[in-house]
Amino acid sequence: MLKGFEGLSTPLVADACVRLGVELRAAPTGVVGVVAGARVAGRALPVRHYGSVDVFLEAYGAARDGDVLVIDNGGRTDEACIGDLAVLEARAAGVAGIVVWGLHRDTPELLEIGLPVFSYGALPLGPLRLDGREPEALLSARVGPHTVTAGDVVLADPDGVLFVPADRVEEVLAAAAGIAVTERAQAARIAAGDTLRKQTGFEEFLERRAADPSYSFRQHLRRVGGAIEE
Repeated sequence: MLKGFEGLSTPLVADACVRLGVELRAAPTGVVGVVAGARVAGRALPVRHYGSVDVFLEAYGAARDGDVLVIDNGGRTDEACIGDLAVLEARAAGVAGIVVWGLHRDTPELLEIGLPVFSYGALPLGPLRLDGREPEALLSARVGPHTVTAGDVVLADPDGVLFVPADRVEEVLAAAAGIAVTERAQAARIAAGDTLRKQTGFEEFLERRAADPSYSFRQHLRRVGGAIEE
């Protein structure tokens, strides 16, 4: 999965989702990588946290190589739910990365371990609670307004975290690769002095929009084969 994501980015994947009509699901703003430049792609391994790491250890028992642990900690900012030992155990279980809707701790150790971890940030405080466990504890994780299951793929990089249905991910990545080719060609032409406005026939767009206010720039880009937004 990471090989398929190589050379792409979450913005390209997001644009591909829009082009293909795939629902956009992203972790909330602020969920970023602990390790600078971290990237990960793999099947979601969902888990809900209730105050103890036991649920993570149980989830690891079902992990397949390359899975990405997706932790639902309700977006809490009053406790860190994962630290170095849980991350080391994740790596030992073959987990490729971790996405936390919440906080982490043990930052220096996580940097040394190097496993991609994405969270809201660090806090030294661990959980002081032990809540009742839901039946969905190992079946789904909530990340912001979205629900993530094992039927999803996680794609994460310095721009954020996306969740894509596993049965659409190949199609989405192929579309993202096509958009990337177009954008790179456009960037090369801009660097050579051919402005984006000229490339996209922007003056023509303005004329057509004046005659037809419903004519959007997105429609125009698709007609001329450009890419900058979807």
